[in-house]
Amino acid sequence: MYKALIDKLERESALSKKEFLTLIENRDKCREYLTKRAFEVRNKVFGNTVYIRGLIEISNYCKNDCFYCGIRRSNRNVERYRLSPEEIISCADEGFKLGFRTFVLQGGEDSYYTDELLCSVITEIKKRYPDCAITLSLGERTYKSYKTLKEAGADRYLLRHETANFEHYSRLHPKEMDFFTRLKCIADLKSMGYQVGVGFMVGSPFQTLEDLADEMLFLMQIKPQMVGIGPFISHRDTPFKNFENGSAELTTFMLSLIRLTLPNVLLPATTALGTIDGDGREKGILAGANVLMPNLSPSFAKKNYLLYDNKICTGDEAAQCIECLKNRIKKTGCEITVSRGDYKDEL
Repeated sequence: MYKALIDKLERESALSKKEFLTLIENRDKCREYLTKRAFEVRNKVFGNTVYIRGLIEISNYCKNDCFYCGIRRSNRNVERYRLSPEEIISCADEGFKLGFRTFVLQGGEDSYYTDELLCSVITEIKKRYPDCAITLSLGERTYKSYKTLKEAGADRYLLRHETANFEHYSRLHPKEMDFFTRLKCIADLKSMGYQVGVGFMVGSPFQTLEDLADEMLFLMQIKPQMVGIGPFISHRDTPFKNFENGSAELTTFMLSLIRLTLPNVLLPATTALGTIDGDGREKGILAGANVLMPNLSPSFAKKNYLLYDNKICTGDEAAQCIECLKNRIKKTGCEITVSRGDYKDEL
């Protein structure tokens, strides 16, 4: 029965909510077959290559107060920082030398980073490295802002929706944050030609397995170019500090479902997955992921950009140790490639 459902998903890139839920509820009985199919589909589309993105965490200031996030506005224990334009560009310079051809500028929703400032950074990076891609992950902005940044040279935008369930969203965020505003931002980004990434937490507080089935329907509907998922990991200075963390096993299972539902999607094995499980990123690659995002940020930024506790900040997560990461990925039968790693519209 489960094998037939997985074969149907691979064939049609779609299942009903009930069918997705059946697989998720019975994942221990079908994990091996699903993982095998997802890995083979990933290799069919992308070969055995894994793309790397150079992550630059530009600011841990944030106007929002999300209940799960360590850099939430009301956390007074965070040592706040902002990278200057020169520091951001310097990170990109270092990353290019290391072999990165995509740079991800990520930060909290920080009004310091105006369109003018961001455009100057984007323009300079593109001037130096015209063949590289720039991804932004800077939260909710206006339509005009997204358009201005796109015209300056931004190629991709990551905006995790965190949950596709309106009621669940309201339990994870304060009242001033609106679920439908988030959805409108995603629609705006898609309308202006960005390669758009969404994503959700696995095992977040109050989440049900039915919610995870709904996530799959949401992804089927909006067809993003990128999907970033990771296990919920609590932070000691948030209202959710006492909630149980998500699991690597459920996260990797969801990665495999996503790979079969969106065969050509760009799918990271996230830092959170590597934090919850020492071999989490390798397990993610074996489950169908094809992107890694090593950290190019300065050491003081890595130390203070803590969305959750115990984040990987040293060793393989440091971009300078890219050779170590390459060797770890080789054990999965895959290899890291120097490439922009763009989304493929066609299989």
